[in-house]
Amino acid sequence: MSMMKRMSMIFRAKANKALDRAEDPRETLDYSYQRQLELLSKVRRGVADVATSRKRVELQITQLEQQAAKLQTQAEKALQMDREDLAREALTRKSGLNQQIADLQTQHAQLQGEEEKLVLAQQRLQAKVEAFRTRKETIKATYTAAEAQTRINEAVSGIGEEMGDVGMAVQRAEDKTAQMQARAGAIDELIASGALDDVTSTGPSDDISRELDAMSSQSDVELELARLKGISAPQAPGQLGAGDAGAADPLSKQTQAEGETPR
Repeated sequence: MSMMKRMSMIFRAKANKALDRAEDPRETLDYSYQRQLELLSKVRRGVADVATSRKRVELQITQLEQQAAKLQTQAEKALQMDREDLAREALTRKSGLNQQIADLQTQHAQLQGEEEKLVLAQQRLQAKVEAFRTRKETIKATYTAAEAQTRINEAVSGIGEEMGDVGMAVQRAEDKTAQMQARAGAIDELIASGALDDVTSTGPSDDISRELDAMSSQSDVELELARLKGISAPQAPGQLGAGDAGAADPLSKQTQAEGETPR
């Protein structure tokens, strides 16, 4: 196969496929119905033309018959007046008119037969057009219903082009959400384990530091409390004993209490 033939075949195949996608059966049916109506209109005009010609022939026959009757009367009068020559001429003219009348009657019969055929064809075509119109409307309604059902089924099943795009968008959003949730959970675990520092926190960065800070804060509170107690207790001059010395030194008491803590 030559290159040109292959290109021509490919072009025709693609053009046919494009036409199939672009073709709407409802529009095609409407166009076919319109063409049939145009054909029916032409047949009706043909019937009217034949009927007009037949009527014209009938009028001509009537006029010739009237002329022939007049010549017959004139011939009779000429014979009554002993004018045989005039009577002969009148009868000769009448004979020519009779021949024309016979020809017109033959033509009239042909036109009448043609008119009857066209009328019958018109009636048959009219019946076919009406039947086609009924079938066309039925096919259009069925196609419209099938098209709507197909779109509904595609929307429900998600296999339609638009619904497929929506489904892909939802899937991408779900994947990104799951990825972000996994990332956030992993970061929380790393912060809790101490592998990562929480830059938003102003406190200690690990458990040991937090414990040391808590102990230092508690020791400062106890020292301040003991100092306040020593200032508020009334003391007489020269009455400081061993017990008072211990009370005056809250730090040593706290140290002793910590040393006496049972193990």
